[in-house]
Amino acid sequence: MKRNYSYIGIAFVILVFGIIFVPNIIDRVKNNEVIQDDRMSKDELAVLELNGTPRTVPEFLFINQDSLPISNDDYRGKVWVAEFFFTSCPTICPMMNAKMKTIEEQFGDQEDFGIASFTIDPERDTPTTLKQYAERYDIRSPNWHLMTGAREDLMGLANTGFNIYAGEGPEEVGGFEHSGLFALIDKQGRVRSRYDVHGNPFIYYRAIEEENLSDQITELKEDIQKLLDE
Repeated sequence: MKRNYSYIGIAFVILVFGIIFVPNIIDRVKNNEVIQDDRMSKDELAVLELNGTPRTVPEFLFINQDSLPISNDDYRGKVWVAEFFFTSCPTICPMMNAKMKTIEEQFGDQEDFGIASFTIDPERDTPTTLKQYAERYDIRSPNWHLMTGAREDLMGLANTGFNIYAGEGPEEVGGFEHSGLFALIDKQGRVRSRYDVHGNPFIYYRAIEEENLSDQITELKEDIQKLLDE
């Protein structure tokens, strides 16, 4: 008799599990919320979306350090990394571009790779100033463009186009606030990212190392190679 009660108890637990959890699992599968296994976070890169549509870099047209017009067309068919900086930045920008230089050293000789550095201080960062900055960092890749243009266009590209915050900060050293983040863009102009251990996309990669956190520049280089190999 006790054994029968045990079977009844097990059957009841299974029934409750089916009623409560199975519909939720089905809904998550329909909504693409289930990560199949850890391999996805390691081997596949997310295509970032906005309202169900892949986030692509908006059209832009700026002037680079050689006083040449540069637009999306110059990056079409390339894997590229984007950043927002300013040449007189005394804090994180030198560290960011030291890291970006290591990326150039690894990928800069490949025709299907590029780097886009957009200034957020166009009044001071003229093409001449950007050229001097490029020489300071020994930028050699013809596909690494340091760009300047109208302030509202540059700020709009940062804050709306990429959702990477940039703005004036009178109390900040250098007079501007911005984040030390790099964006990874694929050959179709889509913003890409790897997944974290919870199955959520990083979105952007930290240029500045933080204690007890992974080295995202190493991860970025791995992901650049993945996109180049696609």
